[in-house]
Amino acid sequence: MNEMIMPFILTLDATLRLASPLMLCAMAGIFAERSGIVDISLEGKLLSGAFVAAAVTTASGSVWVGLGAAMIATMSLSALHGFATITHRGDQVVSGLAINMLAMGLTIVVGHAVYGRGGQTPALTNDLRFSPNTLWLSDMLKDVPLLGPIYSELLSGHNLLVYLALISVPATAFILYRTRFGLRLRAVGEVPEAVDTAGISVFWLRYRALILGGLLCGIAGAYLSVALGAGFAREMSAGKGYIALAAVIFGNWRPFRALGACLMFGFLESLSTRLEGVELPLVGELPTQLMLALPYVLTVLLLAGFIGRPTPPAAIGQPYIK
Repeated sequence: MNEMIMPFILTLDATLRLASPLMLCAMAGIFAERSGIVDISLEGKLLSGAFVAAAVTTASGSVWVGLGAAMIATMSLSALHGFATITHRGDQVVSGLAINMLAMGLTIVVGHAVYGRGGQTPALTNDLRFSPNTLWLSDMLKDVPLLGPIYSELLSGHNLLVYLALISVPATAFILYRTRFGLRLRAVGEVPEAVDTAGISVFWLRYRALILGGLLCGIAGAYLSVALGAGFAREMSAGKGYIALAAVIFGNWRPFRALGACLMFGFLESLSTRLEGVELPLVGELPTQLMLALPYVLTVLLLAGFIGRPTPPAAIGQPYIK
């Protein structure tokens, strides 16, 4: 029985690994956009975090230092986005796109200048990466029908950042719906005037939401280069920031719904790898390019509003004038 379900379990296992950066970026987008700030800069922060994590890990010899540097870098970019859009009331979409272009250009230029590898960083050895963790009793339970493969293959064997990504979803929901900060954050994205009338700083709330999202993007970027991968490659984010934004919209700015969208994108990406070169009944071998394009086609459909009618926060995209 275990042999029959193993291909499906392995596909779900790959889904978790591929969806982890999407989860973290989606939670970052929820924090920002629930506060009323459009955050298209998720892609640029993800790419910057990946580069800084790999570069600092290479220089310091510590993956933890690289992770910390990635979080600092992405929180700085979030603060820059806030300075342009909150303090100076600039266009939020233009500011986000500018950060994306800045990250795309700087990572290539700095990487080429420092390492001379066409924008790539040197390959990291296993001791300079986040290694997989084996959960307790996974070896003993792996032969148990059904539950054994789920526990030992699907839940066990991931690195720390995958588990952090999974924890970030209920943690985001708890912060948004069970804390005073979350209540104020949701209010400032709906009726900022009421929050200001209550004596609470709209600007400071939005800054905190952006910086918290930047921290999550830093973890996601580090995951790409020092956990899932073994170094930085140019444009390695590959549009995952935009996919995470689509997951936020598809999830109607709710953490668990966004999680479902992230898992769907991750499943499509993992499925494309599993079906490569496989002959299907009545269909034959599917073009690899078609399977690889599916997550991005779905992203375009979601962002264009063809699937469902999302209800964004009422004050999103509107600069607040005191």
